[in-house]
Amino acid sequence: MDEILEILEKDARVTPEEIAKMTRKKPAEIKKAIAKYEKEGIILKYKAVINRELVREKDSEVRAIIEVNLTPQKDQGFDKVAERIYSFPEVYSCYLVSGTYDLLVFVRGRDLHSVARFISEKLSPMENVRGVVTHFLLKKYKEDGVMLKQKEEDKRIAISY
Repeated sequence: MDEILEILEKDARVTPEEIAKMTRKKPAEIKKAIAKYEKEGIILKYKAVINRELVREKDSEVRAIIEVNLTPQKDQGFDKVAERIYSFPEVYSCYLVSGTYDLLVFVRGRDLHSVARFISEKLSPMENVRGVVTHFLLKKYKEDGVMLKQKEEDKRIAISY
């Protein structure tokens, strides 16, 4: 992969001037390359990795990973079914995978019940869905290559009777 892309993938906040110093290229050349990558759809989005455990939200969310077994559509394979699934607003990532299931679908909802409703009312009844297995995310240790700092441990002395 191009070194400009590697740098931006690790830290999207690096400026073209900083990338120019790292790569020994001119800032104008870096800006031109970045604009080209954005135009061609190679760079799709810039994002921050957020440790949600440290953010105090009144509207927290529940995340789940769903293994989905499918029957491929005639003459279209898995693509059309996957497109219908990833079009739901609850779905934030969707992958075709090898192994015992066909799709790995990442969903989020307000609470456990909203994710369960999505599965029972939208996903499972779909014509080509043969079965689902749901895993709720309990704790995140690392995301996008970044180790997430955990909350401080309670340092109170344990009292036993």
